[in-house]
Formats: sequence, structure tokens, C-alpha cells
Amino acid sequence: MGDFSGIWRKKLSALALLLGAATVLTPGDALSADTVAGKALALQWCASCHLVSNDQSSASSVSLPSFFDMSKDPSWTAEKLATFLANPHPQMPDMTLGNIEITNLAAYIQSLNSN
Repeated sequence: MGDFSGIWRKKLSALALLLGAATVLTPGDALSADTVAGKALALQWCASCHLVSNDQSSASSVSLPSFFDMSKDPSWTAEKLATFLANPHPQMPDMTLGNIEITNLAAYIQSLNSN
């Protein structure tokens, strides 16, 4: 029974993350997102592996998508980025980003499509 309740607890936690991420970006939030703060987060947390900026000196992996590639891929919507950032994959560092940081980082990635 303990294992069963643990599974449900994990599923409820994942559902709560998804619901929280789904409410991260609203049209008004997207307009007020701080892309400068998002770039700072990208350089701090993501630049060691991903290419995140034109002024970045290097990235350790060419096999990972650059933020420029992600911004041009229509399947990486702001909502999908927010959900992904709220529940990162194990290979990524545990960034423990809040909703504002997630909104800023997702907005920064999306802003690269216009550059």
C-alpha cells in the first residue's frame, strides 16, 4: 500500500506542476515578461550546455538544441517551454525556478525568434 500511495503522491505532484506551469504565461504576463532577466538566467543556468546568446563564448554540447533553434521551432510554444522549465529533465541542473523566472526565461527564448 505504501508504494501505491507513493505513486499517487508523485502523480499529484506532477499534476500540480503542470497546472502551475499552465498558468505561468498569460497574454498579459507575456507582455510584462523581463527578457533581460530571462537572458541572465539563461547565461547562469543553461549556457554551460546550450548556446543561449550571440555573445556567449562557448557551449559544452553541440548535440543539444540552441535557444535560437528552440525559438524558431513552432512546437516550442511559451506554454510548452514553461511546462518544461517547471519540471526539468534529470540531465538538467535543479534550478528550482519560480513562476516569474520561468516566465522570463521562456519569454527570452521566444524573443530570439525575432532577432
